[in-house]
Amino acid sequence: MRNRRVTIVEIAREAGVSAQTVSRVVNGNVNVAEETRLRIQEIIDRRGYHPSRLARSLLRGSSNTLGVVSFGLGLYGPSQTLAGIVREANQQGYTVLPQMLTDAEAHNPQRIIGQFIESHVDGIIWAVPEIGGNLDWAEEGVAEFDIPIVFITMRRRPGLTLVRVDNRRGGRLVVEHLIARGRRKLGLINGVHAWWEAQERAQGWRDALTAHDLPVDATLIAEGDWSAASGEAAMTALLQRHPDVDGVFVGNDSMALGAIKAARALGRRVPDDVAVVGFDDMPESAFFYPTLTTIHQDLDRVGSQAVGALHALLNNTAEPNPDGDEIVIGPRLVVRESS
Repeated sequence: MRNRRVTIVEIAREAGVSAQTVSRVVNGNVNVAEETRLRIQEIIDRRGYHPSRLARSLLRGSSNTLGVVSFGLGLYGPSQTLAGIVREANQQGYTVLPQMLTDAEAHNPQRIIGQFIESHVDGIIWAVPEIGGNLDWAEEGVAEFDIPIVFITMRRRPGLTLVRVDNRRGGRLVVEHLIARGRRKLGLINGVHAWWEAQERAQGWRDALTAHDLPVDATLIAEGDWSAASGEAAMTALLQRHPDVDGVFVGNDSMALGAIKAARALGRRVPDDVAVVGFDDMPESAFFYPTLTTIHQDLDRVGSQAVGALHALLNNTAEPNPDGDEIVIGPRLVVRESS
């Protein structure tokens, strides 16, 4: 049988004092006689009384709880971003109430936000990748809820607060690096194209090729699904179409692992015949063979900045901006053996 929760009234009755006196002891108020305080504390310890955190916080007008909506925790990026959110939230004194989506495109944001409001969260972090039109509701829909929401990884929209990595800049850094290494026919193994992040990385690839008068050819692009297996299949298809490709930007490190395997299977040496660069800088990338050149995106910082932005909204320290507020985290190239 589930143990019944001991109430403050029961503690007060056994101690022969008012509930207010018990509350003073629980909250460390010094205005209680020492003998009374010790008697109450003995009963609290013996009965295993734990004050309701929610009830106490609601009396202060805040639950100190943040709702977090996330998707794709099997992928490195979303899982690391969530880790950054939880770490920073705990440091700021918040508890995190997560909602994990199984489908990033088919969900009901109004229902999810309504459930969070019923749970008395102070604010929400929406850490779901922008895929197709799955975040189109945000521009018009946020205003109908009287609760602050910070978004992670989406295109800028008026009136919204968001945090993102500069994926386009990251894609350009990769191509600039490969060109500096003497590579001239550069392919792209992209993640799922419907993801806005994948589109931005691809645009960075195009920007750099155009700036250097190098071919921007749709047949130089192969699409994966972020998995190593899809990276292997995409590299195989790419090299069969263009055997003379000498550099490949791969949309994440997991796909890059598969791409390196495929290159070897087709008799291509990495990096001698074809250089490979990933995106993420997952810890394992330093142990690939060869070790993987990649783009480091500070996902822990993305998560912590989202908590910081939400904290500012909750404490009215953020200046309102009708054009929306955007925190952009710059990527960094990490050069290793694969390029």
